[in-house]
Amino acid sequence: MELSSTHETFFIKANVSTNWSCLSFPSGFHRARKNSIDLFDEIILQKIKSVRQFENERAFALELENDLSLIFKMHGNKSNVLLLKQNKIQQIFKNQLKTDFEIDIDRLDTTIEFGKGNFEKNISRLRPVYFTLGSVVFDFLEEQNFDLLSSDEKWGVFNKTIERLKQPAYFVTEYGERLILSLLPLGKISKEFADPITALNFFADKTVRDHAFYTEKRQAISKLEAQLKNSKNYLDKNKRKLQEIENDHHYQLWADLLMANLHFVKQGKDEVVLNNFYDEKPIAIKLKKELSPQKNAEVFYRKAKNRQIEIEKLKEGISRKQTQEVKWHSTIESIRQAQDLKHLREIVNLSGVAKTADAKEAVLPYREFEFKSYKIWVGKNAEANDKLTLKYSFKEDLWLHAKDVAGSHVLIKHQSGKKIPKEVVEYAARLAAFYSKRKNESLCPVAYTPKKFVRKRKGDPAGAVVVEREEVILVEPLGVNS
Repeated sequence: MELSSTHETFFIKANVSTNWSCLSFPSGFHRARKNSIDLFDEIILQKIKSVRQFENERAFALELENDLSLIFKMHGNKSNVLLLKQNKIQQIFKNQLKTDFEIDIDRLDTTIEFGKGNFEKNISRLRPVYFTLGSVVFDFLEEQNFDLLSSDEKWGVFNKTIERLKQPAYFVTEYGERLILSLLPLGKISKEFADPITALNFFADKTVRDHAFYTEKRQAISKLEAQLKNSKNYLDKNKRKLQEIENDHHYQLWADLLMANLHFVKQGKDEVVLNNFYDEKPIAIKLKKELSPQKNAEVFYRKAKNRQIEIEKLKEGISRKQTQEVKWHSTIESIRQAQDLKHLREIVNLSGVAKTADAKEAVLPYREFEFKSYKIWVGKNAEANDKLTLKYSFKEDLWLHAKDVAGSHVLIKHQSGKKIPKEVVEYAARLAAFYSKRKNESLCPVAYTPKKFVRKRKGDPAGAVVVEREEVILVEPLGVNS
């Protein structure tokens, strides 16, 4: 927007894009020959009578002749420019923001009481009461251990900060992995200014030039922090599991009790009760009645050995994940210290960490669902079905497939020591039905069996398998009546 007098010309440039809103005041403007259009024709060549700053609001108005006014509403991703006549909105720049036509201009002014009484009354909820200050001011207060101060000390620091805002310096600073213009010294300061127009022009120009740098920096850190969050969940879950397994010695105990009491235990029973070695309390031991007591003991010894193997694998996985966490924290710090796009990309590429999640997602042959804490994997296509069933499964996993039609292989991942609940089987069956040729039918038969009963013959086409033993459940495909 160009403002001209007989002596000088002044430009206002308003960026009101979804991801960045900012005003700047360039010294000149060269209009593009293409993709350029006049807007708000009614105000062209109209005189500006006054400028109205709405109280405690990120908006101001240029009040013009003939009852016209132009409002710059700088509300983050909802920023817009509005044309009014007699205080009624006639046009808006971003037409997709339909609710802007309903704005009541007289309600944009908001009174906030900054006295000590109102401060003390709302000391536990300062952010919503003094909303106009924005998050940067409250972050600045937090850096001064604001929450640890007494009520009087808080008022002193708060009041001093408000006075500082009335006669500020202007800082272009990197804060929260983005560049901001701040009235307070916060974050990694790039430059300090005494003049707001100079500061704003520098900030706007640097933001545009460094857009890729700050965007990639923010995205890289966001990915790493997501991986750290997933890592924490993984460690918490596996540490609990490790503790449970390490404290569970019942297979070893059962085997020892059977071997010590072979002469009391008869073959053909599905349960025997024996006294514990240590406290003489009776223990019920479930048996396979087709096996001899000695063979049952061998089964328990094997399971105890497998438990030990599982313990070692869990410890290895936990150690590996903890090492990764250290590397990720170090990489995040290096990214934060990066000064330019070239240096940033070198850090990201050398670490290889930020791309790990995307790469893993791209190569996995299945979609993952979760129901009642059980992971359910659904093959993406015929080739992926083969990979899922042959390479990503264990014999204890439950395998499902819509009966007699083409569709995805589905696995319910086995959890040690747990029987898969019926409702989980039904949910997975509904997924198998949905990802099959029967997805639009009201009812679909779905075969299910432990994965150990599924095999592939040499020469069979992709996705084709032989099921040696199965049960069938009738379900509605997921999405039908739900």
